[in-house]
Amino acid sequence: MSRIQRLIELVRPLYTTTDPAHDWPHIGRVAATARKLATGTTAQLECVLAAVYGHDLVNLPKDHPDRKNASVRSANAVEPLLREAGFRDQEITVIRTAIIEHSFSSGERPSCLESAIVQDADRLDALGAIGVLRCAAVNAKLGSSFYEPVDPLAQERELDDRSYMIDHYFVKLFKLPELMNTDAGRELAQRRVKTMETFLSALVNEIKGKD
Repeated sequence: MSRIQRLIELVRPLYTTTDPAHDWPHIGRVAATARKLATGTTAQLECVLAAVYGHDLVNLPKDHPDRKNASVRSANAVEPLLREAGFRDQEITVIRTAIIEHSFSSGERPSCLESAIVQDADRLDALGAIGVLRCAAVNAKLGSSFYEPVDPLAQERELDDRSYMIDHYFVKLFKLPELMNTDAGRELAQRRVKTMETFLSALVNEIKGKD
């Protein structure tokens, strides 16, 4: 059994959240994307994947006062599991760094290639078709409306993503491509934003009865 397979066995039972933005399927999607971004690079793939499998072990709601420290707590939680799976000290340092720096809430910039790939892969999961579903799920939990009925795209009003889900696209999500660390991540992010823009266009047409 490989070290990654052993780590999966150890972490899988710990992902019990009902939050569809940070559940086990989310981990699987991020792992698949991270593999893609790491292809052809000098990144240590096992370290990248280990960081992905541990990056959301501690998942705090967006409105939680300690949200910005969730990545540090996840790194602390996965460390003994990494040792049990057979990772060495130097590798664990890289993995912990990638986990700590991946978080948007923490505002960290990647200090190594592995961290850059994990951060890009995680942020990419907030875009595209999955991004549409995730944004709706998260904002429903926060109690916001889908859109402001008079001016849904905020063309003549201030953005307010605490009140309206669609506003979050413009406040944060559509800015993610320019924040990507890798060329491959940036290209994929741009494609996924186009998917969301197509959705928005259809949504506005339905709101206005023009579909």
